[in-house]
Amino acid sequence: MRHWTLHAATIAVVLTGAQAALAEQKTVGLAVATLQQNFFNQIKQAVEEQGESKDVAIITVDAGGDPARQVSQVQDLLTQNIDALIYIPAGTAAASVPVKSARAAGVPVVNVDRNAFAGEGTTFIATDSVASAKGVGMWLCAHVEGAGKLAIIHGEKGSSPEIDRTQGIMDAVAECPNLEIVAEQWSQKWSQDEGFAIVQDMLQTNPEINVIFAQSDSMALGAAQAVKIANLGHRVLIGGFDGDTAALEAIRDGVFDVTATQKTLEMGRMALDAALALAAGEDVPEVQLLEAAITDASNVAQFIEQHP
Repeated sequence: MRHWTLHAATIAVVLTGAQAALAEQKTVGLAVATLQQNFFNQIKQAVEEQGESKDVAIITVDAGGDPARQVSQVQDLLTQNIDALIYIPAGTAAASVPVKSARAAGVPVVNVDRNAFAGEGTTFIATDSVASAKGVGMWLCAHVEGAGKLAIIHGEKGSSPEIDRTQGIMDAVAECPNLEIVAEQWSQKWSQDEGFAIVQDMLQTNPEINVIFAQSDSMALGAAQAVKIANLGHRVLIGGFDGDTAALEAIRDGVFDVTATQKTLEMGRMALDAALALAAGEDVPEVQLLEAAITDASNVAQFIEQHP
């Protein structure tokens, strides 16, 4: 029977190597607006999977849609010596505060989906919402029969996606003489309940509405519920935005008509790659925009099978 003896010097070398490996591992904070929405869950999933493949520790916090809570969460992340912060603002209120706190601590910030005006991150990764919302609008324009009486359900007023998607649908309307805006309303949380309530009110005042553009799929699903209950006696085309799993299945099933499918998984992978590059002192473009896919019944199956 052999007896193995490790000298103190050997043990010290082993410990030093382990400590060095531990010190080399990067830690990235991920501050998510709310995990109650599938869209943000997909980004989280991609960031965490990418982190595992690259041996990066990911610390995820969920603001639950509360901006004040998110400010506190980011401050806590900064006490944990993170090397970079991936930040999806929970709202426009105080959205710049976490960015400013991170910068003061020397931590680079990757903003995803929503930018924080007056406190932008080092880089911003998002869908080209202007072009994609215009694409949805042009689909609605092409499929409306005769005159289109258009209702728009906006996202949170003043947020970067709301501003860009408004610009996109307005660009489509400018090119489509068959679309006339007859109603507009802003939401606060981009939610299905809001979409339902807003469209119920709109249809009471404007029962002639036959086209709806909702700036999120959740609101589009709510709009579809309201239209079904209203029993208007005419078809209403409904467009959304995001390409959430539930929405893609709804389009397949004919619940509503068209959306812009965002590349959420790619967005998450890009966010972590950018965070690591910034932590290493590398240059990263200030803005990185992805193209969404205009999705209807003709091509929805491929995105249900494999989300981009």
